[in-house]
Formats: sequence, structure tokens, C-alpha cells
Amino acid sequence: MAHLIELKGKISNNPRKRLRRPVDFTLDKGEQLAVTGSNGAGKSIFTDMLSGQEDIRRIAFRDAFSLTGASFYYQQRWNSQDAESVPAVRDILDKKLYMYPERNGLVRERLFSLLQIGPMLDKRTVMLSSGELRKLQLAYILASSPKILIIDNPYIGLDSQARQTMNDVLSALAEDGHIQVILNLCKNRDIPSFITDVLPMENMEAGEKLPYGAFIDSGAYRGTVIENVLDESERNAILDLPYRGNDYNAETVARLKNVSIRYGTRTILDSLDWEVHNGDKWALCGKNGSGKSTLLSLICADNPQSYACDITLFDKKRGSGESIWEIKRHIGYVSPEMYRAFLLPVPAWKIVASGFSDTGGIRHSLTQEQTGNTAFWMGVFGISGLKDRCFTELSSGEQHLCMLARAFVKDPELLVLDEPMHCLDERNCKLAKDIITTFCQRRNKTLIMVSHCEEDFAGLECQRLTLP
Repeated sequence: MAHLIELKGKISNNPRKRLRRPVDFTLDKGEQLAVTGSNGAGKSIFTDMLSGQEDIRRIAFRDAFSLTGASFYYQQRWNSQDAESVPAVRDILDKKLYMYPERNGLVRERLFSLLQIGPMLDKRTVMLSSGELRKLQLAYILASSPKILIIDNPYIGLDSQARQTMNDVLSALAEDGHIQVILNLCKNRDIPSFITDVLPMENMEAGEKLPYGAFIDSGAYRGTVIENVLDESERNAILDLPYRGNDYNAETVARLKNVSIRYGTRTILDSLDWEVHNGDKWALCGKNGSGKSTLLSLICADNPQSYACDITLFDKKRGSGESIWEIKRHIGYVSPEMYRAFLLPVPAWKIVASGFSDTGGIRHSLTQEQTGNTAFWMGVFGISGLKDRCFTELSSGEQHLCMLARAFVKDPELLVLDEPMHCLDERNCKLAKDIITTFCQRRNKTLIMVSHCEEDFAGLECQRLTLP
């Protein structure tokens, strides 16, 4: 029987992104595959070798806004006038379905129902939540009837309901027999029940494809219990970082009084009252689309509607004359959305160092202290060896570690971490959590963190704000 995919001694066409040895691999009809491995193990390089073939489509969710055909800048989502220039979900899907009229009925009746597309049809794509973006991309790709669909990290950033919806959709597609799925996963616990085979990746090498049961029984499967990753010397180095005079004296880090945010007929935040005091640790919770990112945009001075609201940041009422840069110098911020503004072909250390200027690049020469801080935080996050690598050539997990280091590099008063474990494998999740926990033990450090995974908050003793 002919294989659907067969690689014999295959190497990547890109000499800068190659595995350690050529790949021999086959995929047969009916096999649903998970490609697993730690960050930087080579999963994306392997699936890149497959995705150029006929009838194979790939979804990398960080590229979701490529569907709009429009340019993107980071604050665009919060500027309603600029957002109006971006197409709505209905426009994008109608155009795609027109190209494949034979799929029109199936997509509208089956996939729209499975993906719950209806409520988001009239939304501008730039206003979509992470979960909604995934639904849009999945519907868009499936309209072209691929035989094989490759998906990178399909569950990251999804709340429990959206995660279950995604799993139900993928399971239904697999059971239909019309499509086969290949999932890139950085956590073994994320392997869904419909997967039949697993290809483990390690140290930039592809292992042997195994039936799922055999993979579970093999040494390639790693459990999820990991001891502390941050060693004692690194922990003490973080705790002993010097303080800088009077930078950290704000008693009220953020105060929002009766804040409402609306876009057209849609109300995102409704009469919200919230106070964050010096040294607080907050877990910001809520379903995809509940307004968490909008709330963070007010705290981080990215949303122009904040001028019309009663908001105090770092003891100063918003709109009293301070610039957004005066606010941002107190904040270390990371979110999945930021990647679209930072996908630059520059060395990784420049992305980390851009945290000093709160921009996508370096505007001025670094001081000796800034150079040292950049090296320190890259070392803490275990990415010193990546410093001269081009940022766009790193894996998703490696890029996220760089963005996390960027958030810490200026020793901020307030850490705003939106999905800080995004794209990270089990070890790096534990490393990131150890670093966050240690950093917040220092004097006058405040934390606001978003995660859909409850275990990410364990040990932080966070107060909780849940948006409806």
C-alpha cells in the first residue's frame, strides 16, 4: 500500500534550520499523528518538511493576522478607527468559500456549527480573542479541503470550554476519515485521545514513530512532575538584584473606577471597579473574549479609551500629563499578541534588550548596566546560547523565553504576564514559574497574571479577579 507521506533521507531546504540527521518517515491512511518534544527539539523543522506537499495545509496560530491581508501594529486592536480598516470574519470566510463552492454547504452547516462561528461573524479580525482566532483559521483552512492538516500547539491560550471545542472539532474531523491531523505539541499531557501515533523529537533529531500505546510505555514518554528548575545561585542572584532609588514607591499601582469600554454596540468591560496595590499578586481570569486583554491594555497605557475613564496608574490619574512612556517604564509586559509586533530578523539579544525602551527595537546604544542585565536575564531563562541567533528562526518556545526575558530585563515595578507559559514545554513552564515566584518575593514587586491553567497560579497566593 502506498504511503500518504514518505520521506527517505530528507533534509530541510533551509540550511539554517536543519535537523542533526536526515529523516526517514511515513504516514499511512487513517493515522493521526502527534509530534512531541521539548522547546527547540526540532518539531517545527520536521513538519516544515511536510507542509510544502500537495493537499497538506498548516496552521501556525501566531500567524493568524496574515488572513486579513492588512498591515498590523501592536496597539491597532485598541484604536477603533484603524481597526475598521481590517476585514470582518464574515468577509474573510465568504471570500474563501467562494473559491471552493463545493465546500460551501459543508463548511457552513457542519464546521460553523462545530466551531460556533456564528457569534463572531461580524467582528473585525483584529478584535478577536485567541480562541476566536483559532476558530477562524481552522474554518478558513478546512474550506480548501486539505487531506492532511498540520497544527502547531492547537490548545495554547484556550479556556477549558474553548479547549474542549477545539478537541471535539479535531476529533470529529479525524473520525470522518476525510482528513488526517498532525499536531505539534510541546507537552505530552496535551496529546488528545484520537491520536493513533506519536513521533518523539529530541535534540534536533526525529525518533521512531510509535503507536500511541507503545509511546506511553516507552522511555520517550516523560511524566509531568518536575522538581525546581531554578538553582539556588540563580534564585539568590534574582533576590539580590539592586534597587534603584525611588522608582518603586507608588502605593496605588492601578485603580479603575466604574470603567466601561465599548466598541460600537459591543460592551467589553461594564462598570468595572478594581484596585491593585503595591506588592499585590493578582490572577486575572475569564473565558476567551471576556475582556482580559482589553483590561490589560488600560493598565499598560495601550488603549486610547483610558483617557475617558477614571484610571489611576502609579499614583497618578490617567490624563494628568504623563506620557505613555513614563507609565511603561514601570511595567514589564508579555502577551501572545506581542509576537506579531516583534517578529523581526534581528539577533535574539536585541529583542530582549528592546525591553529597556518598550519598543520593537533598540533606539539607543545600551549602557554597560543594560548590557549586563540583558545577559543576566537571558542566562536565567536558559537562552544565553541563542543570543546571536536570528529571532525569527527560533522555535515558538524559544521566542517566548526571549519575550519573557524582555519583560524582566528592566527590573519592573509591575509585571503584567498574559499567558506566561505560552508555548513552553514542561521544564520551561516550571522554570518560568520559579522565576516569577522568586522575582515577586522582592520588595515592592506587583504581579498581574493571566492563565487558563490553574496550576500556573499555585504557590503565588494570588488574589483573583474573574471577568464575566
